[in-house]
Amino acid sequence: MKYSMDADPDTTARAQVIEVDISPKHSVEICRELRGMELQKAKDRLKDIIDMKRPLPFKRYNKKIGHRKGAGFGPGRYPQKAARVFLKALDDCESNAEYSGLNTDALYIKHISAHRGRVYSGWMPRAHGRATDWDNRTVNIEVILEEREGDDGQ
Repeated sequence: MKYSMDADPDTTARAQVIEVDISPKHSVEICRELRGMELQKAKDRLKDIIDMKRPLPFKRYNKKIGHRKGAGFGPGRYPQKAARVFLKALDDCESNAEYSGLNTDALYIKHISAHRGRVYSGWMPRAHGRATDWDNRTVNIEVILEEREGDDGQ
């Protein structure tokens, strides 16, 4: 698959996760939260979501979502399944950056996005010989890390 933006291969590293079974709405909220963040801070943030220490604020898909006490913002949740996939994607991208010879301490998330992937259609049997559609929606994730200029990591 192609990336949605071009990046300089000398200063960037990139990774994709294709057709993973997570919520598209949670993926969009995680991308909004992580975009532009330093790599280590982003990984710590995802670990806090997985451990249910700090909730993820929901800005767009926030209808009928409860507020989190002491979080300092309104609606929020702990999308653990999606956070695990994003953490794995960031680890993969960091490994690619290390292999390319980039300074992993000076990396930040230049681009991160989640797009809807393929829908696997299925059905669930019901009473009296009926069936209900039960589709499985997937998500494609892309991450581009860039090395900050002027930061030699010391």
